[in-house]
Amino acid sequence: MKAIINANIFDFDNFYKNYYILFDKKIIEIGSMEKFPGASHVIDAHENFVMPGLVIGHTHIYSTFARGLSLPFNPINFKDILNQLWWKLDSKLGKTENYFSALVSGIEFIKNGVTTVIDHHASGKQIKGSLNTLRKALCDEIGLRGIFCFETSDRFNVEECIQENLLFLNENNTDMYAGLFGLHASLSLSDETLKKISELYKGPIHVHAAESIDDVEDSLSKYGMRVINRLNKFGLLRENSILAHCVHVTEEELKLISQNNCYIALNVSSNMNNAVGLPDYQKMKKHNVKTIVGNDGLGFNLARELLNLFFSMKLKGKSPLAFSLDDLRYSISNTYEIASKLLKIKLGKIQPGYVSDLIIVPYIPPTPISKENAYGHVVFGLLDNFRPSHVIVNGKLLMDNYKITVPTDDVNEIYKEARKVSQRLWENLSKNYK
Repeated sequence: MKAIINANIFDFDNFYKNYYILFDKKIIEIGSMEKFPGASHVIDAHENFVMPGLVIGHTHIYSTFARGLSLPFNPINFKDILNQLWWKLDSKLGKTENYFSALVSGIEFIKNGVTTVIDHHASGKQIKGSLNTLRKALCDEIGLRGIFCFETSDRFNVEECIQENLLFLNENNTDMYAGLFGLHASLSLSDETLKKISELYKGPIHVHAAESIDDVEDSLSKYGMRVINRLNKFGLLRENSILAHCVHVTEEELKLISQNNCYIALNVSSNMNNAVGLPDYQKMKKHNVKTIVGNDGLGFNLARELLNLFFSMKLKGKSPLAFSLDDLRYSISNTYEIASKLLKIKLGKIQPGYVSDLIIVPYIPPTPISKENAYGHVVFGLLDNFRPSHVIVNGKLLMDNYKITVPTDDVNEIYKEARKVSQRLWENLSKNYK
């Protein structure tokens, strides 16, 4: 049996000072240090924060090798961003690129306290088997939990996309990894493709929806309806589906999303970076839409994303009261909730029966800290300098005093090989411009 001692436990609802946590794969017991019964392996938290590992609700592992990439880039709208950067990049990704993207992503997520990743994947040179490539690297070798899908799109071989999603869904469902059915976005999916998916698959989907006005205008001009209405027409607004962005949706569409018990993944840093606008959280809240937190593949720092969400929604709502600490807590809680449903485990609390996905985050409070103000310390202090020292997933220590304990290769060797892989990828991409 393992233990964390001298812990200031915070799980976004509860705060306990100077506690112990007994755990193996699941949390067995928590209590005051005065009653600590001892354990075979002990980690001393030194009165720092111990929190549940973070869950990222929408990301793109395949974006890893975009860092430092230089391509001719002069977009005037969002579709130009796709055409000039992302669709060029993902078209050249194969098994090796996918594998090292996931290894590097896993290490970077650990450094940032992320222990469960909901990923939305695309790779033109490896469709079949791509999700198992990600699973092998991120889950089997690095040790994180992952929920994967392949973004079906008319840009690719649609039959291969569909089969890759269905095969992964049918063959892989453990407490460490699971599948969703992925679709790219309305603007890259024909009626024929949506109809085929609707007939072959009846579960939840993971899709970009109304991220930019381009997606809406494309749907209106080609099909005479808005994006959410179009998904609803084909019966694809299924319970526990993840709709990423929803920046350009109407209240009627939000009602449909709420009625069908779907989640909206908010990705405000990406929205600002792409200048597509910001989601209207107040309208989502009005219609009881469940929001979760993603980053759309823009880096690995979820703490930054939480702060950007907190501040940008106040600006969007034109009031310092437009997005409260409770609103942020609601989105965080929903992210744990959907991941728990898909993996069929209990995430997000430090209580007996919950899985042992835990992080220790050093923090020296400059002002008194108590149950009443601990959350304020986290948002205005801890998240501002968020550097976990220890990360535990499924009871296994993945980072020990800032040192990654990758079970396969030395971290430096992984990064060294990743640089070689990315260099070859970039050279391959640059050939198109010579």
